[in-house]
Amino acid sequence: MNEDDAVGFNANIIDEYRASDGKVGGTSEGVDILLLHHTGAKSGTERVSPLSFQRIGESYAVFAARAGSPANPGWYYNVVAYPQVTIEVGAETVRVLARIAEPAERDVIWDRQKARRPQFAEYERTAAPRRIPVIVLDPVK
Repeated sequence: MNEDDAVGFNANIIDEYRASDGKVGGTSEGVDILLLHHTGAKSGTERVSPLSFQRIGESYAVFAARAGSPANPGWYYNVVAYPQVTIEVGAETVRVLARIAEPAERDVIWDRQKARRPQFAEYERTAAPRRIPVIVLDPVK
């Protein structure tokens, strides 16, 4: 999928997500998805990315898998540069602080994600030698 196709695909998911308080169908049906609002590290442009997530206590983990690409997704660099972001989870909007999971923490979260969504094991294989980052989004109180 080229970048223009990905933008259109994501726009459709975002529209469906918002229209149904966080539920989407098609290939994403049944997947836990949140919308990450982030600022472009170079452009300063506001962006929204639909991402698969995993609850970690009160926090959320997202995965810079980019469908197994050898490169990290753009949103990863954006949250590293500007870690104060907002997410939409269902009908709720939450301010969070993004951080890269520590290695041991990352491995536990990543292994759980591969068990929940087997395509993540394939992403890991095709992304190698890149180690897919796990980003934890901690609510800001």
